[in-house]
Amino acid sequence: MPHRQRYSSGTKWEPIVGYSRAVRVGNQIFVTGTTATDERGEIVGVGEAYAQTVQIIRNIERALRALGAGLEDVVRTRMFVTDISRWEEYGRAHAEFFGEILPCTTMVEVSRLVDDRMLVEMEADAVVIDD
Repeated sequence: MPHRQRYSSGTKWEPIVGYSRAVRVGNQIFVTGTTATDERGEIVGVGEAYAQTVQIIRNIERALRALGAGLEDVVRTRMFVTDISRWEEYGRAHAEFFGEILPCTTMVEVSRLVDDRMLVEMEADAVVIDD
């Protein structure tokens, strides 16, 4: 049975809901819905779709690095956005980080997120290939 590693970002929601920011089992890493929060759990880029997406991807990268991977190992992302008409702003940030990696991705509009100041939430799956 593969060993399970967990990573916690320390945000207030993880212990309340009972989840890990990321879990690695074998060569697969699953990063849960991640929002634009800083190290203190404060929302970054209020009202700015691009800035929030950048912060989210940096948070995802931090979780991946803690589990021995990086953005280059991402094979799938999922974006949950509160205003799909701003897709180009979310997409521009996504392309800046993933434009050469080209993971599968999904972007869907949702009615709201856990905090009304949050415009986007993103999940990522990664597979680490040892060369």
